[in-house]
Amino acid sequence: MQRLLKTFINTETTGGLVLIAVTIVALIAANSALAPAYTSIQNIPLFNNTLTYWVNDALMAIFFLFVGLEIKREILVGNLATWPQRLLPTVGAVGGMLVPACIYWFINRHTPETLPGWAIPTATDIAFALGILALIPRAPLSLKVFLTALAILDDLGAILIIALVYTSNLALTPFILAGILIAALYTFNRCHVTVLWPYLLTGALLWVCVYQSGLHATMAGVLLALTIPLKAGSKLEHAIAAPTAYLILPIFAFLNAGVSLAGISLENFTHPVTLGIFLGLLVGKQIGVGGALFVATSVFKVPRPAGANAAQLYAVSLLCGIGFTMSLFIGNLALPATYAAEIRLAILSASTICAILAFIILTLTTKRNQPHEYHSNT
Repeated sequence: MQRLLKTFINTETTGGLVLIAVTIVALIAANSALAPAYTSIQNIPLFNNTLTYWVNDALMAIFFLFVGLEIKREILVGNLATWPQRLLPTVGAVGGMLVPACIYWFINRHTPETLPGWAIPTATDIAFALGILALIPRAPLSLKVFLTALAILDDLGAILIIALVYTSNLALTPFILAGILIAALYTFNRCHVTVLWPYLLTGALLWVCVYQSGLHATMAGVLLALTIPLKAGSKLEHAIAAPTAYLILPIFAFLNAGVSLAGISLENFTHPVTLGIFLGLLVGKQIGVGGALFVATSVFKVPRPAGANAAQLYAVSLLCGIGFTMSLFIGNLALPATYAAEIRLAILSASTICAILAFIILTLTTKRNQPHEYHSNT
């Protein structure tokens, strides 16, 4: 499992650097002579909808399958397998979701139509965050493991929010069929079926039923992941890690990150949606994650990750302010397309500032001779 963890971190790290590059390309395309072509690509018609729609609803289901597999592995045998291991990242994740949500709610409390966006600043982009951390060669590996665990718990919270909050009216028949398929997947697990094809075939049918039911279709990926046995799931996680990091997420980022700056004015920056997301990510994550970690380590003496100092933990709270992939995804679900510019502007600006500040702090506080090995019993 230690080898799989290192492979996962390396893939996520490199994938994060790819995401950064793709985001820059999307921004250039949306703000240059290529803008008409970029918009045309976003709106390529496909099966009675657009390319962007199907990437967000279908291709991202594979991303959520990957997230589900990593959550299950970390909880069962990884760095979240015991309560002492879970304590510090759990505290950080909870604080990092509650405070940004409260900030967004406070700013938007008088505009009911924008209140559903409260979950947008609660998310953390693990790939982007690890990509920034990778730019610090001597950063302790334990810090990367800790950030991974915290972001995984954050992803779990985001998944629960999507399932419970951003669900339209349920269509009963597909919902019942989805329940039957989940029962079949559970039966495969209990009967010790270890080959993957029955799970994947049933999972494809599950996606169709979940899509038709009114639940967001990507939830099918998470539900499938939770039923696959650990050993088979680890093989599948390893198989889809590279396609997820280097293909699926870059495609999603390219189609969703391009925000045109034409006509952007002070009004856009002071819009309640922009302010709520921007301050939620930039300020809320520092207060929520950083404050929770400070109290846990200083007051309750919860041990820090091996080799990490207090300033580096604070930098982690800044890295958690990089919302990007999951924030953009929730933004597409939470608010109408009329707020797309404000959502993207807030996420990109806050994520950029958080990344720069975290990089500076980590550079100044990471010594050249600081140990960076991480020893784990997994």
